[in-house]
Amino acid sequence: MGMMAALGLSAMGIQVQRQRMDITSQNLANASSTRTPEGGPYRRKDVVMMSMPMEFETSLKTFMFGNKVQGVKITDVVPDPTPGKQIYDPSHPDADTNGFVAMPNVTPMQEMVDILSASKIYEANVTAFNLAKQMVMRTFEIGVA
Repeated sequence: MGMMAALGLSAMGIQVQRQRMDITSQNLANASSTRTPEGGPYRRKDVVMMSMPMEFETSLKTFMFGNKVQGVKITDVVPDPTPGKQIYDPSHPDADTNGFVAMPNVTPMQEMVDILSASKIYEANVTAFNLAKQMVMRTFEIGVA
C-alpha cells in the first residue's frame, strides 16, 4: 500500500470516528430530554457504517492485499427503535393523564462505552496517520541526501 493510500485510509477512519463521537455526544446531551421539536422524547441516534473499497492502484497493493483494501464511511444516522422508559412523575410538565412521563431511550453507560471505543479507534488512526507521515518525510530526507 502506498504512503498516500495509508494517509487516506487513516484520515477516513479519523473522520468517521469523529462523526461517531459527535452523534454519541448528542445522545448523552439529550439523555433526559422529554420534549423534542418533532414531539415526544428524544430518540437515541445510531450510526450506520459501511465498508468502502479504497481507490488507489499499486502492484504492491494487488500483491499483498489482492484488491481487498477497504475503508469505512458513514452511510446513515438512524433513530434507535428501542422504546424508552416510562417513569411516574405526575408533577412533570410532560406527564400524560396517568402521570407517566416518556423518557428517552438513551442509556448513559452504553453511550460512554461507545464514546470510549470511538475515541480509542480515533487515537489509533491518528497514530497510524502520523507514522505514515513520518515515513513520507524520511523518504524525502533520503532522496535529498
